[in-house]
Amino acid sequence: MEKLISCCGLNCASCDARIATLANDDELRRQTAEKWRVMYNSPDITPEMINCTGCRMEGAKIGHWAECGMRKCASSKNFSTCGPCEALLNCDIIKPVLQFAPDAVENLKSVN
Repeated sequence: MEKLISCCGLNCASCDARIATLANDDELRRQTAEKWRVMYNSPDITPEMINCTGCRMEGAKIGHWAECGMRKCASSKNFSTCGPCEALLNCDIIKPVLQFAPDAVENLKSVN
């Protein structure tokens, strides 16, 4: 399986937003927005927001990319991901991701 690891350790290669963007698949955008509205308790997510090529790739970015605390923190430490950070397992910034995606730590270790 292809891996494209984000700053926080999620695998962008398997992300529905990236898949929908690359395929220009409006139905998958709609389904993803519907799923994410419930999953993230964010009723404002619309299919039009589902455009992303991955946070570490050139191209479209999901709406919260500019404000992403994990990306900002890693960048401030000159890291491309959170993987090399000594505080990774005790970090309050990445903690929510690690709670719903426990494989993120292994993904981060595989990159750095």
